[in-house]
Amino acid sequence: MGHLDHATFGWLTPALSYVMAAIGAALGLSCTVRALDTSGRSRRNWLVTAASALGTGIWTMHFVAMLGFGVTGTEIRYNVPLTLLSLLGAMLVVGCGVFAVGYSRDRTRALAVGGVGTGLGVASMHYLGMAALRLHGTIHFDPLRVVLSVVIAVVAATAALWAALNIKSSRAVALASLVMGAAVSSMHYTGMMAVSVSVAPSGSELPGATTMQFIFPLAVGLGSYLFLTSAFVALSPTARERAAYVSAGRATEPAADGTSTRPAQRGGDPRPRRGSRGHDVFPSVTP
Repeated sequence: MGHLDHATFGWLTPALSYVMAAIGAALGLSCTVRALDTSGRSRRNWLVTAASALGTGIWTMHFVAMLGFGVTGTEIRYNVPLTLLSLLGAMLVVGCGVFAVGYSRDRTRALAVGGVGTGLGVASMHYLGMAALRLHGTIHFDPLRVVLSVVIAVVAATAALWAALNIKSSRAVALASLVMGAAVSSMHYTGMMAVSVSVAPSGSELPGATTMQFIFPLAVGLGSYLFLTSAFVALSPTARERAAYVSAGRATEPAADGTSTRPAQRGGDPRPRRGSRGHDVFPSVTP
């Protein structure tokens, strides 16, 4: 059995992977919340952005953590097509769950189906990414810990979708994102604890790409996408803010006859008013 090291760079990769998971969760939740306040094409666009953000955040978390994974007695490489398939699969499955919540009339059923489906998709992404590993030896998995990691993924996905349906304030979204980041990281490292490797030393060259040739540049690119999209979402006005802008504009724009539609001053009209019998009515003045 080869010795497995899950943090060859110390706490750098676990901490950075958690940050990526939390940012992806925050962005996905924010976009889903905005999608639920809109309709039509705008809702679809926000949901697509939410799915890509969540899928990208989960995938980036996994492979940033894998940058710190090492096995004594063998080098590690990655199958490029399988790695890319794990990324696309994560976005697709998470998108199914997000769209189920965004368009279903029965929110409870959508939450259950979307949570289970998305959780299984996240777990599939993790183990598909593990299947992309190439090393001199054989990888084994502990079934009990594999099941536990899948359960954590389902619970985390369901909690994320529930938060998207019930959380509105930015502070609550931020707190939920921190919790989601911890849940996704826990799922990853629980799945990694299920791994053992039987090393078979060999002088032959492994197929695939090294982490620095493929995983690192791709993770940096996707991380940049998350940061740029986060800035875009932060600067985009919400539906309520747009409605407030429109309402304020209508309150100050001039009417068709040229008069202003602003409310009258508190002093009232100084001109005299006519009483019911035609007499001028003046306010009483106290000497």
